[in-house]
Amino acid sequence: MPKKKRPSRPSGPPRGARAVSLPSSALPASTLPAEQRLAAALETQDAAAVAFALRNDYVIVPLLPEEGPPQVRVFRQGEAEKYMLLLFSSPQTYAAMLPEESDHRVLAYDRATLTDFIQQNIGVLEAIWFDLAGPHSMQAEPQDVLDALLLEADPADPA
Repeated sequence: MPKKKRPSRPSGPPRGARAVSLPSSALPASTLPAEQRLAAALETQDAAAVAFALRNDYVIVPLLPEEGPPQVRVFRQGEAEKYMLLLFSSPQTYAAMLPEESDHRVLAYDRATLTDFIQQNIGVLEAIWFDLAGPHSMQAEPQDVLDALLLEADPADPA
């Protein structure tokens, strides 16, 4: 009986993307007030606020701690067929998840970059987690996150 083919590993970030290690002053400044950023949305466990933050700010994406071109770090439980994409509100929340590691390379993904990554890899993603080690983690289905990213803004809505 033939073995099941393992899903291919999710692809990496776009060419030319620069990885940064902690601490990082190379991350972009947020354009949102603190109460509308991802960390605040996670604290209130408000899915709509999380979607707003993802559409209008950036999210921290962990990278494999290896030399060479940056590759998004995804996680898998045991022998699971699919991967989990872990996203973070800050480089510090990523570092808190893996305190035994010393190289916490990350990239900041904006709406377009995150949308592109999820579209390319949705078939191999089983879940997306936000701030997994933090006190306010949330989980979402990859399709729900993609739908939220693709949602067009209502011109009559000030949010």
